Amino acid sequence: MNYYELLFTTITTEDYQQDLLIGALGEIGFDTFEEIDLGFKAYIPVDDFNQQLLDETLAAYRDMFTFSYDITLIPQKNWNEVWEGNFEPIQIGAQVFVRATFHEPKPEFPYEIVIDPKMAFGTGHHQTTAMMMGLMLENDFAGKKVLDMGCGTGILAILAAKLGAEDITAIDYDVVCYESTIENSALNNIGNIKALCGSKEVIPDEQYDIILANINRNILTDQMQRYAETLKPGGEIYFSGFYESPDLDIITEEARKYNLKYITHKKDKEWVAAKFVL
Repeated sequence: MNYYELLFTTITTEDYQQDLLIGALGEIGFDTFEEIDLGFKAYIPVDDFNQQLLDETLAAYRDMFTFSYDITLIPQKNWNEVWEGNFEPIQIGAQVFVRATFHEPKPEFPYEIVIDPKMAFGTGHHQTTAMMMGLMLENDFAGKKVLDMGCGTGILAILAAKLGAEDITAIDYDVVCYESTIENSALNNIGNIKALCGSKEVIPDEQYDIILANINRNILTDQMQRYAETLKPGGEIYFSGFYESPDLDIITEEARKYNLKYITHKKDKEWVAAKFVL
């Protein structure tokens, strides 16, 4: 699969304005983002790119701040080279160290996750992934049955396994993410993650203790009923991929329809990760 890389150069004094633009691009098919000095890079599969839709989406932000962009075609075969040139290790507090295969390990961290960087969202660099990991570290996964929706690289499923989850199902509609989850599970010597390719229609008719869903607001609201159907009474669900305002209220209102109760949330810039309980 070939991708377009859009290099956005932004001129704004407010971080949240750039985040709003990134969120809007995520709504129209862009699935991977990389923040850089004075802007960011956004990636979309060539088959999903719609210039008219892009122009209409960007028009809403041109009065808000100044930006421009350049488009480059990135063939699939070059993706690893692109990531290896940009992917730096990260850490979540003093507990989790996320690195690629070409970085040196740091055994002093209780949890080390190795991610082979491919065209799959979820390396831990984006605030939403990092906050989801932060919420996971604060809660009990030992012996739990977990569903990870929109699993990307499989990073959250892998952390769940390292935190003691007993049975994990990881789902993504993108075949590259599906394959990446299988490969990264093997890299981390994890054998209890079952990867599936698809969306809510492939969620097994089973009951889960914990659901992880780091996607975007529209998909979360669309899939909310299915999440509630497969969550055990008293089970926990962790949402991210959206903003505090107005998204958190919209997510909370939709969750309430299915008896999912808001508990707490983390915030980084305008992005949030929230915990709900059935």
